[in-house]
Amino acid sequence: MKQTIIVDSSNEKQRLDAFLSESIYKNKSRSYVQNLIKNGNVLVNNEQVKTGYMIKANDEILLTELEVKILDMEPVDLKLDIVYEDDDLAVINKPQGLVVHPASSYKETTLVHGLLYQIDNLSEINGVIRPGIVHRIDKDTSGLLVVAKNDESHRILSEMLKKHEISRTYLAIVYGHFEETKATINAPIGRSPKNRLKMAVVKDGKAAITHFEVLMQFDQYSLIKCELETGRTHQIRVHLAYINHPILGDSIYGPSKPYGKTGQYLHAYALEFMHPIKKELMTFKVDMPQKFIDLLNIFKIDFVL
Repeated sequence: MKQTIIVDSSNEKQRLDAFLSESIYKNKSRSYVQNLIKNGNVLVNNEQVKTGYMIKANDEILLTELEVKILDMEPVDLKLDIVYEDDDLAVINKPQGLVVHPASSYKETTLVHGLLYQIDNLSEINGVIRPGIVHRIDKDTSGLLVVAKNDESHRILSEMLKKHEISRTYLAIVYGHFEETKATINAPIGRSPKNRLKMAVVKDGKAAITHFEVLMQFDQYSLIKCELETGRTHQIRVHLAYINHPILGDSIYGPSKPYGKTGQYLHAYALEFMHPIKKELMTFKVDMPQKFIDLLNIFKIDFVL
């Protein structure tokens, strides 16, 4: 489907992506619009332009909608733990070992397959392989994440994430003891120059801030609580390794021989945000995973959140 728009003088001197987001694609994210422009689905005066092109009066904008692809994924009954659900969103307690969504390099069963089985409607902003997915947590990290059931709630939740208006709190068991009880790690994160498959603290990386609090220290380990101010890839894992307190069981950022065989001891246990439609404060917490409890039991520690 194609659509032609003639820019009125009252709208000139706006960025093309901003103009389309505010006038045509109100229920889509800015990134969706930018992808349309980058992919050549938006032409100005029959020419492909950049997302930041400043529109002028009488510019002719030709829009070609993306073809809706059929989702080629069979729903799978994963018996997901749905902590909360309404017409606009759902909050899932993701089990450890489950990847959030498929990718070109990963074709196995994912959280998305389970969502398709248990939830009737999911947002479409992120395309056919990531329906409903607003944010991710690593495969071997367990815990809470919010899923959008329509594009309006998805757009608002995405903006809230960018503005750091969604509080995400994690539990982690790490190597070593701390002198301080509370601290903040403020160190930029980007691709590791030594290993492109890893992230690292690098000078030209993106701003990354993690707050942490020590809950208890035992034997050669510590149980800490981390709160993300930003949400970079592998942020908590990279930051804790950077201060020489890598997460127990982390095969990428921890010791060469990781503890156990169940992945890193990292759990997203609390989530708080303003409901995108109802404008009510939503607060969720889940218990620590059994593997945390099992480890504490080894040292005869009875810890209650």
